[in-house]
Amino acid sequence: MAKSQHVTMEILAPLRAPLSSLPGLGARLCTLMARLAGGETVRDILFHLPTDFIDRRATPTIAEAKPGGIVTLKVDIIRHEAPEKKTQPHRVIISDGTGFAEIVLFHAARLVQFPVGARLVVSGKLERFADRLVMAHPDHVYTMSRMPDFPWIEPIWPLAAGITPRTMRRAALAALANLPPLPEWHDKTLITRRGWPGFGEALHALHAPTQPPDDKPRARLAYDELLARQLCFGIVRTLRRRRPGRALAGDGRLRAEALQRFGHSPTTGQLQALREIDSDLAAPHRMRRLLQGDVGSGKTLVALLAALHAVEAGTQAALMAPTEILARQHLVTFQRLCPVPVALLSGNVKGAERRQILADLANGALPIVIGTHAIFQKDVKFHDLGLAIIDEQHRFGVDQRLALSAKGEATDLLVMTATPIPRTLLLTHWAEMDVSRITDKPRGRMPITTTLHRLAELEKVAAALARAIEAGGRVYWVCPLVSESELIDITATEIRYARLHQLFGDKVAMAHGRMDPAARERSLRDFAEGRCTILVATTVIEVGVDVPEANVMVIEHAERFGLAQLHQLRGRVGRGQTKSFCLLLHDDQLGQTARQRLAMLRDTEDGFLIADEDFRLRGAGDALGTRQSGLPGYRLADPEQHEALLTMARQDAVMLLQRDPTLSSPRGQAARVLLNLFDQRDAIATLQAG
Repeated sequence: MAKSQHVTMEILAPLRAPLSSLPGLGARLCTLMARLAGGETVRDILFHLPTDFIDRRATPTIAEAKPGGIVTLKVDIIRHEAPEKKTQPHRVIISDGTGFAEIVLFHAARLVQFPVGARLVVSGKLERFADRLVMAHPDHVYTMSRMPDFPWIEPIWPLAAGITPRTMRRAALAALANLPPLPEWHDKTLITRRGWPGFGEALHALHAPTQPPDDKPRARLAYDELLARQLCFGIVRTLRRRRPGRALAGDGRLRAEALQRFGHSPTTGQLQALREIDSDLAAPHRMRRLLQGDVGSGKTLVALLAALHAVEAGTQAALMAPTEILARQHLVTFQRLCPVPVALLSGNVKGAERRQILADLANGALPIVIGTHAIFQKDVKFHDLGLAIIDEQHRFGVDQRLALSAKGEATDLLVMTATPIPRTLLLTHWAEMDVSRITDKPRGRMPITTTLHRLAELEKVAAALARAIEAGGRVYWVCPLVSESELIDITATEIRYARLHQLFGDKVAMAHGRMDPAARERSLRDFAEGRCTILVATTVIEVGVDVPEANVMVIEHAERFGLAQLHQLRGRVGRGQTKSFCLLLHDDQLGQTARQRLAMLRDTEDGFLIADEDFRLRGAGDALGTRQSGLPGYRLADPEQHEALLTMARQDAVMLLQRDPTLSSPRGQAARVLLNLFDQRDAIATLQAG
């Protein structure tokens, strides 16, 4: 095994060479190029692909040439004509025997490229000025002896300040010259069926094309990257399943009592998720499962029943929430339904109460604890933590999640999110985890009427709020900013609060991320307990605020939010038994695309459909975090554009690892090269350890 790994690294050595090994790249250019290409090796230059191509194969005579396009002319330099005024350009008169044309130069320094009497090849855009054919500042000027190097099909690379097209082309060609022959890691049948070139041929077709490339070279390289990532996921996932765990077998008695207290049967989706979780808990390996469900799909009940399974097996369970108010809401639900003790542990739990909770966790008297990040602090010790549950997992860092699961021996981990994750994102960012989806909603959940309103209709909206409050409802009013911005004309949270306070007095409260945390929590609690009926807030109320009496959601400048985020905000209402409304206030001059996005939200409450559309329109970004667009982590592939290839790579990786889990076959050895090529270090380390 070690020998094959050494061979892999040896094969890739030319691609691991530093940029400084390429001719013409000094220290300054290496720094600029590394920043542009995203790395400091020859491989990074090759992975910096062109985005377009210029076809310079049109070689008419001057008599045949038509203005408006890019042409390449073989001409004689007849004479130079100096400008009469400093503001006018220099002119170079050219001819090919069929007619005359002019080269226009605004920089006299370029005149040395056009010595009188020379025979040259010039390429650029030809225009007609008055009655003359003119080529302003040709893109390329070649002598006849240099014609073999002429870029008839010219790649257009993304560039940055300090890197010229010529510098980029020279670096790319030098990198291609260093490209070693690599083994084919794809199935030969696939290559034949798709008509794909080899890895090196694909790079040559893009960086040094002899004809305009079709989509096959780029698709081949995209599939290389997708397969490398899917193989890595598969290898790490296999390692996780081999990692020692323990079987947690419950007898169902605590669950039965909880469901009796609940008074309703779980939905089909909840039951399916429980079956998958139970299967994981009963297996001798550690569970790493993602539970995703739309707003109001009943994930909390599933988490509670999973926790009781762990308790029935003689262990403890912990649920970590991102805010204290959400933790307290979970506590209320758990205490109402759980037949065993449940306690809250947060930063505000102090003194004797905290000491008692810590003691009960350590001696096993407390089977279930719910809390915030305080749970994973060093002084919190469990008697036997069997299951760790992370709610709204994207609000926690990886280190925090690991810190909680490390509180026990072979602790199983269940993470939950109310943000439906697009299928493409599941395959690219969550493929190392098992996934359960709850696609239905609990019975009795009221539909939400969503309407679109121009900002000019604020007075009508305020009148509607008054009627809703008089009828016993409560209102969220969400703004995109905290305070006024001179750059963006959006009514800020603080200003909207002040204006609504003038209309409704002390019925209005405010909550945003810049407030003192205690004051923010107090505002949220006042709203939840009915001491105020209008909460003006930023997106801090996007998750974890459960107020059944709230039945109106107003979102100001809704066009500035992502669809998935709008859907999350809308999900704060519709939790009670009264009819609920979501009012999307938008700019008076709303564009067609923005109108279509908001209309989609108006017409459907299917969070998974909305998430997929949001991904298509905006990209994933940190889809479960603060960034809302763009998909990081891929250089050659676009998982959205190459979704079909992504699915294929997933299936290919599964089949390859089933047949050859150690990647020791000829194709497996080639796949090791692929993993090294794309720096899939987790997979490489796993294979080396195995």
